[in-house]
Amino acid sequence: MLGGVFVTYTDQVLTCTDCGIDFVFSASEQEFFAEKGFSSAPKRCSSCR
Repeated sequence: MLGGVFVTYTDQVLTCTDCGIDFVFSASEQEFFAEKGFSSAPKRCSSCR
C-alpha cells in the first residue's frame, strides 16, 4: 500500500465509568468504530450502554 496507512487493532481491556467493571473492547469492535468515524473508545460496558 503505497502512501497509505495500515492500522492494526488489538483487544483492549477498558473500565466502565458507570459500574467499574472491566470489559474487552475487541479488535473487531475497534475496526467497526473506526469505519463509522468514531475516534474514541466506549466508556461504558454493554450492560450500562
